[in-house]
Order: sequence, then structure tokens, then C-alpha cells
Amino acid sequence: MDGYPIPRIRLEEPGGSLDGNPERPLKASPQESDLAYTDLRDWIAQLDKAGELKRIREAVSPYLEMAAIADRTAKLGKGTAKAGGPALLFENVTGYAGAKVLMNQFGSERRMKLALETDSLDAIAERIRTLIHPESPTSFMDKIKLLPKLAEVGSFFPKVIPAKDAACKQVIHRSVDDGGQGIDLLKLPVLTTWPADGGPFITLPCVVTRDPRSGKRNVGMYRMQVYDGQTTGMHWQRQKNAAEHLRDRLRAATEGDSGRVDIMAQTSGGIAPAVEPASIPATTLTKVREGRMEVAVAIGTDPATTFSAIVPAPPEVEEYLIAGFLRGKPVELVKAETVDLEVPAHAEYILEGYVNLAELRTEGPFGDHTGFYTMQDEYPVFHVTCITNRKDPIYAATVVGKPPMEDSWMGKAVERIFLPLMQLTLPEIVDVCLPPEAVFHNLMIVSIRKSYAGHARKIMNGIWAMGQAMFTKCVIVVDEDCDVQDLAEVTLRVANNIDPERDIQFTLGPVDSLDHASRLPNFGSKMGIDATRKWPAEGFTRPWPPMLKMDPAVSARIDALWKKLGIE
Repeated sequence: MDGYPIPRIRLEEPGGSLDGNPERPLKASPQESDLAYTDLRDWIAQLDKAGELKRIREAVSPYLEMAAIADRTAKLGKGTAKAGGPALLFENVTGYAGAKVLMNQFGSERRMKLALETDSLDAIAERIRTLIHPESPTSFMDKIKLLPKLAEVGSFFPKVIPAKDAACKQVIHRSVDDGGQGIDLLKLPVLTTWPADGGPFITLPCVVTRDPRSGKRNVGMYRMQVYDGQTTGMHWQRQKNAAEHLRDRLRAATEGDSGRVDIMAQTSGGIAPAVEPASIPATTLTKVREGRMEVAVAIGTDPATTFSAIVPAPPEVEEYLIAGFLRGKPVELVKAETVDLEVPAHAEYILEGYVNLAELRTEGPFGDHTGFYTMQDEYPVFHVTCITNRKDPIYAATVVGKPPMEDSWMGKAVERIFLPLMQLTLPEIVDVCLPPEAVFHNLMIVSIRKSYAGHARKIMNGIWAMGQAMFTKCVIVVDEDCDVQDLAEVTLRVANNIDPERDIQFTLGPVDSLDHASRLPNFGSKMGIDATRKWPAEGFTRPWPPMLKMDPAVSARIDALWKKLGIE
């Protein structure tokens, strides 16, 4: 991964340096793995050096005001090289003396590249492509040449360090029951981002759970409504990995295959109270009511770790490993204090606790990235047993709403970086586009190398069967000669190339929990549009006209004349 040729320097704040790290240059390649961002403070220092950070010293409230500033900033420079505005560091938080809040850290193409230390997001995709499609060695020397690559892969795995070396444990708050002075989430400057929100929400958490079957850790990002000083909501959507971990624990509390089928049906997959609790065996009810799942939450990590929490990774691949790959250096972890989980050792805050298997509570409303409020629903409750943090912690947050917002740039990075993984399953895919205005899960535009009749419909169904892509409400398929990043070209192809009755396909299946238009929560219809050229093999017998294109010799002549004409 090639990096920016910008030297890092040590930045001084009143009272000392922000990060305490010595001077060092920005990482130029994955081999220089000792130069990855250590933590959020190291990242802030680089943002400052690069002219990408605005320090806000005016008093600003976390109730609506910070979100309003971040929202307005995110919409600056739309359509220009300065789109997205700067990252924001609020240094005078109303009601929270000494607190600092970082927002919009990923809110531009430039900052996404800085965060992942690359000149090109497609270059990261190429690294992934090389890993999943290595050249087969044909000689002994070829095998020798593979050793450095294997060593590089080995360097991505996370590393557990002693608690004494973990910055996240500089301050430890334990509950009174655990011999401490008590814990209070209300002391964190958690934001309320929109007027009708149900309360303050933690919006940029890395939520850590463990798969009860494989033991693998999962890191996801799910909003958390703060109910009081010790509890929050846990908005892991029904098809997310953490929600599946909870369902596996529900299944484990039952007896036999039929018992597992029954508990899933009665609770709609663990998202609702049992319809007929009297029909559930008493032993199962007891196990469910007494069952817990341990959870830890990191707030304010290095950018690669935060970003890895949103990537659509397969369940068998840990996000900590993905973060190590992106930063070219292993993520340092440390054992949590009260739960059996490993957490980012240099995070600003760590929240530890548990979710009761049988407990649900009303969560929301919440102003969401769809541009609408997500209305109230029932979600698990996170009980906090311990809070650890760095001295003078920096709280990291985001606000979502009508695009473009910070998450638009994060979603675009996911699109570019993980294209090779889509192509691993569907190799005929040439490119994809997830327009931010469709909030990513509502529209996917796909170009393909069409090879047989009905190929576009095969792609639609393949996408709807692919991990989180199953939520895609609309899939548009075009031929490989269409640039899917050019929405004007896509619009022209769709408007001209389809017969609506023939080329639009509808199906039913899971939909995103945020979809307020679906016929039922989490279940509804999807649409696929075949905008490829139609073949005789598909029953199209009329002549297909060629697209307009100027004669090449004339174009060359005009190119030579263009500047002399003085038109622009």
C-alpha cells in the first residue's frame, strides 16, 4: 500500500504533545508496518499536520449543536475536491469540563485515504486480489519469493499485550458491587444528533462479541442509545453477526433440533418476546432467563480498527485481522477487566458488560443515514459492568442523516476495497457502484461480462444471496462497456435498454431493519433491472442499434484543433 509522502511531526498542545509519539514519517508501504497509526491521538496528529483538522474552541453542546455543525460541515464543497469539509475536534464541550469530541474524521476522500494510508483505495483492493489469487509457484525460486508475502500475512494477526502497556487502562471505573466507586455513562459526552431522537446515542462504537461455536471474535458497529448511567440499547440488526451470536446462545439453551426450531419461531429469531411462553419447557425458559452474553465496546480507536467494524467480512474472518491487513501491522489487544474478551489496547474508552438473552427494551427513534427517523423497536439491553479509559480521553462520534455525510465516504471505501471479494463469488462482475444518495443498501449498480442468456438475473440472485448484500433493495445490471460510476451514463442505459415488463424482476426476502417502506419489518420485496443488451437467445429478435460514437479520425482532428478554437 503506497502512502502519502508527508512527514509526520510531533504536535504540541497546551500542556504537552497530543500523542506522545516521536517524530516519524507517514507509512509509505505495508512493509513499513512499524509506522501504522498507533491510536486515535496519532491519527489526530496526522490530520492536524495535513491541514485536515479544525479545532473548535467555542463552547458547543453535545445536544444537537455538535451534530448540526458536523452535518453542515459534511455538506461543504459538494462536487469539488474539498467536498466533506475538515475533521472537527471540539475542545470546549458544554457541560463536560475538559472533554474533547472528534467528528467527521472519515468525512472526505482525502481523509479516507489518509486513514488507510494509501494513495488509492483501489490499490488496497489490488492487495486483496493478490492475496486471494496468488500466482502458483512453478519453481523452487518462485516458492522462495512467496515467503515474504506469507510473512506479511502472518504479521496481520492481532497481538495481546500486558495490561500495564495498554493505554485504555490508565483509568478504571468498577461498579460498587465489584468493589469500585461506581460507573456512570452519563459522564461521557454522548451526542443527541436529531431533535426527535429517543435520547443520546453512542454512534461510533466498535462492539466486540465472541462466536460461541467457533470462539472467533466479531467487531461490529451498532448504535447504542444511552438509557441511564449503567445501561444502553444494543441496536444490532437481525442479520448481523453479533445478533447471530445471541441466537446461538438461545439455541444452546434448548433441547433437541425441534426445540431450537421452536425457540426461533416463537421469538422471531431472538428479536421479540416468545409468542407462547407456556409451551416452552421450564428448563429452557430458566436457561434463557438466566443466560448472558458478554460484550465489550471500544470508542476512539485507530482509524483502521474503527473502519474494520463496518466492513462486510465473512463470519470466519475476524475484523481485528482485517484491521491488521489495512494498517500493515497487528492490532494490539488487551484482556478486558470483567468479561472474557480482548479489546483494542489503546482505545480512548472501553465499556464492558453483558446482554441478557431474554431482555428487550424499546429503542429509538433515531435520525438515521436514510435521511429519515428509524422508529421505535425492541432491542437487547447492554448492562455496563466496567469502564476503562485513557487519561483525558477523546470521545469519537459521528452523525448520520441525508447524504452526503461522513458515512458516505466510509461506504464508498467499502465498495472499492471489497470488490475483489464480490468477484471471488461472482467473477463476471467488472465493477459495482453503491450511490450514497441511495444510502448504499437501497441500490447497487453492477457491470458484468455477459456470457449467456439470463446472465443478468443470475447476478441479481447471486447478490441477494451474498452476506449483507442481501439487503440490496434494487440491483441494476449493465454491460461491461458501461461505467457504473457515471450515473448519467447508467441512467441513459437503463432508460433506453429496458422493456419494463420483460426486464424488471421482483422477489421477496430479508430487507434492512431501517427500511420504513417494507410491508413488514425486516421482510419485503426487492427489484432487479436487466439493462444489458438483449440477445436473440433471450427472445429479442429485433435489430439492436449501435450507440452513437464519433468517427475516430474526426475526433483526432478536433483534439488537435480544440485549444485553438478558444471554446474553453
